[in-house]
Amino acid sequence: MSAVAASLLLAVAVTVAPFPARAQTAADEGQKLAFDRNKGNCLTCHEIKGGSQAGDIGPALAGIKSKYPNRADLVAIVTDETKRNPLTVMPPFGRNHILTDKEIDAVVDFLQTL
Repeated sequence: MSAVAASLLLAVAVTVAPFPARAQTAADEGQKLAFDRNKGNCLTCHEIKGGSQAGDIGPALAGIKSKYPNRADLVAIVTDETKRNPLTVMPPFGRNHILTDKEIDAVVDFLQTL
């Protein structure tokens, strides 16, 4: 291949290469999980800004970072609220393996933006 052909091929490859996708934040992933009816399913019980068809069994999720400034407390609630409140109807997302630890961290990242 000639140098001219190689240069032309490189120019075309650079021109048509897709732009890199915007990196998704953990909070973005957490929102997807929280709104996903098959995963976090938070909207079944909670009103959340940006969500639709919210339930009203649990409290509206707003001002979470000021209500729970200690991130570990919020992780514990999402993981297994029955440890803190045995009468809760909130599913133990961690204990029952509904969400992985990584997914719980992402949901907490999202909740802290509310």
